[in-house]
Amino acid sequence: MNLKTNSIFLIFMLYALTSSSQVNFIKKVNTNFTLKDKVYYYIGTNYWYGGLLALTNTGKDRLKKELNFLNNAAIKNVRVMVGAEGSGLINGVQRVQPPLQYAQGKFDETLLHGLDYLLVELGKRNMKAVLFLSNNWEWSGGFLQYLNWNGLLADSILQRKLTWDENRDIVSQFYTSTKCKKAYLNQVNFILNHTNKYTKKKYKDDEAIMAWELANEPRPMRPAAIPAYKAWIKEVAAQVKKLDKNHLVTIGTEGTMGTENMEVYEAIHADKNIDYLTIHIWPKNWGWFKGDDIEKDFENVIQKTTDYIAKHSAIAKKLNKPLVIEEFGLPRDGHLFNPQSTTQLRDKYYKEIFTLWQKNVIENGPIAACNFWAFGGTAKPIQNQIFWKKGDEYMGDPPMEEQGLNTVFDTDTSTWDLIKSFTLKNN
Repeated sequence: MNLKTNSIFLIFMLYALTSSSQVNFIKKVNTNFTLKDKVYYYIGTNYWYGGLLALTNTGKDRLKKELNFLNNAAIKNVRVMVGAEGSGLINGVQRVQPPLQYAQGKFDETLLHGLDYLLVELGKRNMKAVLFLSNNWEWSGGFLQYLNWNGLLADSILQRKLTWDENRDIVSQFYTSTKCKKAYLNQVNFILNHTNKYTKKKYKDDEAIMAWELANEPRPMRPAAIPAYKAWIKEVAAQVKKLDKNHLVTIGTEGTMGTENMEVYEAIHADKNIDYLTIHIWPKNWGWFKGDDIEKDFENVIQKTTDYIAKHSAIAKKLNKPLVIEEFGLPRDGHLFNPQSTTQLRDKYYKEIFTLWQKNVIENGPIAACNFWAFGGTAKPIQNQIFWKKGDEYMGDPPMEEQGLNTVFDTDTSTWDLIKSFTLKNN
């Protein structure tokens, strides 16, 4: 082989190796996701605690069993929390434990070994994860904890139950605090450059990851904070893209319910470093039905849901980016928490959303995916105990919510039959 031929061969091999290393990353092409040059639609689930399960051998067994269950139901994608910040009471409730960042700038890297294991097991099943990097809400520490660490929120106030207006006033300060934003980015840098214990790959090179999400439901919280909120999104998205050329980036918003208005929602998702849009839909939290009587206002719930999806879908189409209906949930019939109670209304609600998604699949519309909230796997609520306490098994409902409220258990046969009626024909 002469020198010229040898050079051409080496260039070809380098190109082939580079191409093969890129082939399993999810890409964004107009309003579609693609995988291996094929359009990638999915129904996924929120599995926020998945990275915590594999911290014990018993948890690893549970994790593998639950991933097999999801895989058999053709659930391709899970949305997972990277790690919690801080410990102890926050906004009057227990938070997710143990923490990844136990003090500002100090990380327990062994806490990522559970997430390492989850990513390995996802890879074995050709599944993908969307990982959110922090939280607007207290249940995993999030922005309140950063404000506390940086002297903007006293311990006594952090630990007691805040009023809604207090919470808005406090969290909105995150976006103007140079120290808080720097600490957040320090955690982002630590996570993206973490090397998986099992694969020896850095997270920024891991094909089991679909996307990074800036936070769970980041809101400006007050209209006055909107300019700083926009600037923060722009800065962080650019930094993540600078660190990681492989993965998609999204914000994690609920839609206009969390951004004050449609103009803000459109502006933040128009950023060149934001690859796709998200919305979350919470009829109970948003007062779309009164009290515990879901059935009485169910038609109103359906109408408001379809309208909410439609107006955000129009923005996605305008921006030429995919839309993911990333969270949606409804309590069990009668607002009960017992896994033995029925889920007829929830099933009807899910069917409405899945049908809209299916229509987009057929018509190549912008609604690329939907993730129901949330998979509870084999865990079950403890009898006569409403809220989570330290040492309990995690399930779909975070610690501050009634355990069993929105969780889909592995025993919810009617719901799984419905899910599979959509996923299996699009698998």
